[in-house]
Amino acid sequence: MNKINYQKELDKVIADCQSRGVTPNLLLHACCAPCSSYCLEYLSEYFNITVFYFNPNISKKQEYDYRLEEEKRLISLMDFKNPVKIVEGEYNPKDFFAAAKGLENEPEGGRRCEQCFKLRLRAAAQKAKELNGDYFTTTLTISPLKNADLLNRIGKEAGEEFGVSWLYSDFKKREGYKRSIVLSHKYNLYRQNYCGCIFSANSSENRCATTPNA
Repeated sequence: MNKINYQKELDKVIADCQSRGVTPNLLLHACCAPCSSYCLEYLSEYFNITVFYFNPNISKKQEYDYRLEEEKRLISLMDFKNPVKIVEGEYNPKDFFAAAKGLENEPEGGRRCEQCFKLRLRAAAQKAKELNGDYFTTTLTISPLKNADLLNRIGKEAGEEFGVSWLYSDFKKREGYKRSIVLSHKYNLYRQNYCGCIFSANSSENRCATTPNA
């Protein structure tokens, strides 16, 4: 089976839209402001964007709220060619813990993360359907620690379930991750050292405890 080049697939969609002179509506699931920064800079050239902040995996309400406010602040500070707005999904950590039940001891990037991705991307697909979006995608593929193949497979399946087109992506390509670091410094964004759930937080603490000069 041939491996999909997600960036080329995204390029095709953009080229097609430009050739037809249309600016599609995109729902962009956002995990945090740093990951959103490059994605918004890039995608807002070609899409009208609704940022969907839906992250029930963030176990601590204070952390959740802080990341949400940073997302809003970033959007207010950046200049966009096309409109960008933000909507917040329902915050209910119990949904995440239900999805992660029995997988608490899985390593980072394992089956627990897969269930978390499914939870968030299904909600993103459903919200995109509600808002009559043309496409939906996620900022999660910008992370070097996230499996772009898995995310794109889950996103495509969720899109098929709800009848919304999934926009393939691998935002770490073309120096996307490096650009997000530059933009994070430019806008003085809060950069967390764990994904969001209590399990990744504990894993991060353990790494710091065992790694010199962490």
